[in-house]
Amino acid sequence: MTVQERFPTTGACGSRAGARVVVLGGGYAGQLAAQALAVRTDAAVTLVDEADRFVQRVRLHEVAAGSAAAAPRYTDLLAGTGVRFVHDRAEALDLAARRVDLRDGGALSYDLLVHALGSHADPHALPGPVEDVSTATGAARLRDRLAAGARRVAVVGAGLTGIELATELAERGHTVTLVTDGTLGADLSERGARHVRRVCGRLGVVVREGVRAVAADDAGLDLADGTRVAADVVVGTVGFAVPDLARRAGLAVDDDGRVLVRPDLRSTSHADVLAVGDAAAPTRPDGTVLRMACATGLPQAQQAARTVAALLAGTEPAPLRFRYALRCVSLGRRDGLVQFVHADDSPREAVLTGRLAAAVKEAIVVNALRVQRHPRIPTSA
Repeated sequence: MTVQERFPTTGACGSRAGARVVVLGGGYAGQLAAQALAVRTDAAVTLVDEADRFVQRVRLHEVAAGSAAAAPRYTDLLAGTGVRFVHDRAEALDLAARRVDLRDGGALSYDLLVHALGSHADPHALPGPVEDVSTATGAARLRDRLAAGARRVAVVGAGLTGIELATELAERGHTVTLVTDGTLGADLSERGARHVRRVCGRLGVVVREGVRAVAADDAGLDLADGTRVAADVVVGTVGFAVPDLARRAGLAVDDDGRVLVRPDLRSTSHADVLAVGDAAAPTRPDGTVLRMACATGLPQAQQAARTVAALLAGTEPAPLRFRYALRCVSLGRRDGLVQFVHADDSPREAVLTGRLAAAVKEAIVVNALRVQRHPRIPTSA
């Protein structure tokens, strides 16, 4: 039975009144999807998250370095929107019965489900005691260790998260070694990579390239070439995993466990389930999968609301329209890099650097939180 058959009457917004939409996960994509659904439809929208506060994940490297970041309560973010918030964890999905089983013993029935459970650091990516900044808990734990006297830090992985964390900590006076089995700034233009190297040099970050980290212990890090990096704490920023809820439930997923979706973000195996954010695997027209990022999650959230609105109105959903424009990297509090990119995410030579780039990055991060309160703000080119 289709959504239209279950709900034959339309409401004030032209959608089927009484439809139940459950959104799992209150990150950038999930929280925005819930707000946008409330704006676009007459559906009864429920947001489920195991935390009671919204986490600004793109600021967690700042939190680890000792800065405070706003963490508004979901009840405050959702006040006046009509979205119901459930502080709980989704433990299982019964796709046939359209039911979400919760950790605390309850259950939620739905007509349409939005899976937005995000990602976290893969605990198996590097053996040994490794900290991470992919969650608020991980960032706070690292902050506490540094505040307790840990001065030497080894950061494994030179993606944007690793670069941001390494430079943030070095600017605060920590001795930082950045380890990568690739090349620093490999995804950046030559100009962008040169600037990152200059900043790392100025801040005293020691960069070990072309060598794989194999194991961590309480005194540092073992590398594949037989050398060691002495460190009081090791932080991993490589290897991200998604919750296994979708795979266990029987949704079609890729090798990484991300939900396979159609161009309108409905699951390829279950048309009454949508997936957005890091736990989804949407593709561009050329077949490339959108990378995990706030910049890709926010447009997906707004697309999910458009798709649900179309389904409830009995029309065919339009596909997600998205093109990459830039990448922003903070390099401490007083420097940064804005790397302009082509529509396929490959780097252009054009960049902004220095304090101007830092200001642009800060403005984008501030706007990402603003969008959570105002879901009509455009988030995609």
